[in-house]
Amino acid sequence: MSTESKRTPFHEMHIRDGARMVSFAGSVMPILYHSIVAEHRKVRSSVGMFDLSHMGEIEIRGQEALRFVQKVSINDASELAPYQAQYSAFCYPDGGIVDDLLVYRLEDYFLLVVNATNIAKDFNWLKENLEGDVELENRSDQTALLAIQGPRAEEVLTKLTKADLPGLRYYWASRGEVNGVEMLLSRTGYTGEDGFELYFPPKFGSKLWDSVGEAGGEYGIEPIGLGARDSLRLEMGYCLYGNDIDKTTTPLEAGLGWITKLGAKDCIGKKALLAQKERGVKRKLMAIELESEAFPRKGYPIYLDGEEQGIITSGIFSPSLNRGIALGYLPVEASVMGSKVQVEIRGRLVVGRVVKLPFYKNGSHR
Repeated sequence: MSTESKRTPFHEMHIRDGARMVSFAGSVMPILYHSIVAEHRKVRSSVGMFDLSHMGEIEIRGQEALRFVQKVSINDASELAPYQAQYSAFCYPDGGIVDDLLVYRLEDYFLLVVNATNIAKDFNWLKENLEGDVELENRSDQTALLAIQGPRAEEVLTKLTKADLPGLRYYWASRGEVNGVEMLLSRTGYTGEDGFELYFPPKFGSKLWDSVGEAGGEYGIEPIGLGARDSLRLEMGYCLYGNDIDKTTTPLEAGLGWITKLGAKDCIGKKALLAQKERGVKRKLMAIELESEAFPRKGYPIYLDGEEQGIITSGIFSPSLNRGIALGYLPVEASVMGSKVQVEIRGRLVVGRVVKLPFYKNGSHR
């Protein structure tokens, strides 16, 4: 473990609770506490709590903040009402993805929540493209982020706040107090279950971690590590930067056309994406469900009719479905729903089929 890795505001609680710690994206993070499968199923059945303080938070302020956000992101931030959020992405001029992110429109500024591995890269990229009356501030080290996810999440958080949680819609945020701490509350999630994200000053880390744990006691709440976070997101088919999307992939290839709002806005990458849209993509990120309990992993080859057609970008043995599931890029002509494929796993070909996302369809978020 790198001695340069940062400790999150919840570090001591992770050690106390028996977490197996790893160095990830510059921070020391819990990969698991007891079992990835058990933690995964806890979130699906009841509720879990996640330390997400390694994520990046960048504030954009100024008279031309909206214009700048429109320039650097591919979704349409002008559609956002105050305290509304959207999923978006940054793109290079050639259409490759710099990062995917959440964009919050708050009182008089924008908050961008970016991937932990890309904080420095994203901030530098924003500075390189900065123009007009705009101020950037990287607030990542000044922000603790605690997520509560699962069908019992609202019941847990209700014990700690007077905020109108039933009235807080999906992909919206509000200001409020949780156990006496002022913070930003949002309802987005990365698991397919209902859930909330709490953004607050790091000095309150211990207080909030323990109070959420106590409030969730009757529901058997447990801390959840990065391992289960990854398996939960893959069951929903959500892209992971560095696996399923990166600078060599475009949003249109990755199935993110629904956030690619080119229209009248002039954003970085627009010309290349419009050209790709006009001529059509040559490959697509597709979902593959295996017909056995085999474990597909990143980098495994995908075959169609005996010929290698692509590779797995993300793969797991699904704790919810009890079979292997994976994402991978396939040529357009091979990416037909229901198509039979084979994945090479340890020297043998395992049969699978192309399916519609999400893999897991019974989450508490609708």
